[in-house]
Amino acid sequence: MTRDERLRAALTTSTPPEILVELSRDGDPNVRGYVAANTSTPHEILGELSRDKDDYVRWNVTLNPSAPLEILLILMVDDNEHMRREAEVTLSKRVMIP
Repeated sequence: MTRDERLRAALTTSTPPEILVELSRDGDPNVRGYVAANTSTPHEILGELSRDKDDYVRWNVTLNPSAPLEILLILMVDDNEHMRREAEVTLSKRVMIP
């Protein structure tokens, strides 16, 4: 697949899970970031992407509305301050904190 085809497949919610798994291991962080943003990406893959070395990829996990709470909690202790803040904002939108 060309880069454009990989990017399109990574972002398309109807892409089969096995293709998303393959794309989650792509050498291009933009492709991995699109997989991280895809609401159809399996949760175990989001977990792997939450530990990606690239900030852009992890950032997209924090923005994914289907990311499990456990993954957002992991990202709340990320080394990157902006990542921690975004994970906290996303988490606070989902959980009512008194």
